[in-house]
Amino acid sequence: MVQRKIPLRKCTGCQEMKSKKELIRVVKNDEGVISLDFTGKKQGRGAYICPDMECFEKARKNKGLERSFKCAVPKEVYDQLREELENGKA
Repeated sequence: MVQRKIPLRKCTGCQEMKSKKELIRVVKNDEGVISLDFTGKKQGRGAYICPDMECFEKARKNKGLERSFKCAVPKEVYDQLREELENGKA
């Protein structure tokens, strides 16, 4: 039996490599719109963050998403991400 390779991604908060399925994807499309992607299939540049409030705060403080996308991330994206983490949907 051949074992499949598990795709790993780096969290923008804690900088740890984790399984792609464990992380939340934040995507920036061709028009420059930044949104959350829970399916992992939206088109565009992706950045990943752990579904953990601590990692969220680190990413916000260290501007991890801004570095990944090479542009400013609107406050609304951070607010939406915080809301999803608090509700436990992520």
